[in-house]
Amino acid sequence: MNFFSQYSVLNSCLNKNKTIGLVPTMGALHEGHISLIERATIENEQVIVTIFVNPTQFEKPEEIKSYPQNLNLDIQMIKKASPKSMIYAPKSNDLYDSKMKTYSYEFGIFEKIMEGKFRNGHFQGVATIVEKLLNNFSPTKAYFGEKDFQQLLIIKSLVDQKKIPTSIVGCSTYRDSQGLALSSRNKLLNTKELKNAIFLIEQLKLAKSLWKRENSLRITKIIEENFLNNPWLKLDYFDIRFENNLLKAKEKSDQKTRAFIAARIGKIRLIDNLLLNEY
Repeated sequence: MNFFSQYSVLNSCLNKNKTIGLVPTMGALHEGHISLIERATIENEQVIVTIFVNPTQFEKPEEIKSYPQNLNLDIQMIKKASPKSMIYAPKSNDLYDSKMKTYSYEFGIFEKIMEGKFRNGHFQGVATIVEKLLNNFSPTKAYFGEKDFQQLLIIKSLVDQKKIPTSIVGCSTYRDSQGLALSSRNKLLNTKELKNAIFLIEQLKLAKSLWKRENSLRITKIIEENFLNNPWLKLDYFDIRFENNLLKAKEKSDQKTRAFIAARIGKIRLIDNLLLNEY
């Protein structure tokens, strides 16, 4: 396994005649990340795992400072999961100039709803760093988790718009034994908060069961009332939307539909989503 802090040096070690799998992360790795790395290792001859807390996707500087980081532990986890992977953990100046500016994109509804509404400029920052990584390494495939499903659609739109020849692979959300979606931010929760955080997946499962006979307006009211009666969590949004275009879904149809949820527990904000109908 090799460690790199400059993409130009890493690039010189790549065999461009062999397939390359890219797994972009912000570190604080968990089993969800490891599942992406393992899949990339199976499907590609070379694997790059990036570890970079991207400053342009955070609205407030204090959010960056509070983001969990443990590079040594991350390296150990990657080495165990995929010994031949190459790790790219740069400083900001290897990817950005001193002005730290984002590129400008138009993603339509994808960035105006849900996370886009609550996190100003977030997806512009995400798209900027992903475009830089894809252009720098020209991977065959790049792997992203479906927990950040809105982000996944943004990245697919980016690749289409920029005609980047990389296949974007969405991977199923990795959950613990209680159903809680794994997230780096889970490490900031205490024991009681972790226990109560499973309320998110419980509400998503409730929405899935109700979707068989109720419309989205009725389900949304039920979920919102349940959160009002929960002293641990504050709901940011609950939405039922079509998977392919994120338009609101009013009632059950033949189109794949997902329920999306975001809530705060203490100072930590968690998101999740669940497919409501499967074919």
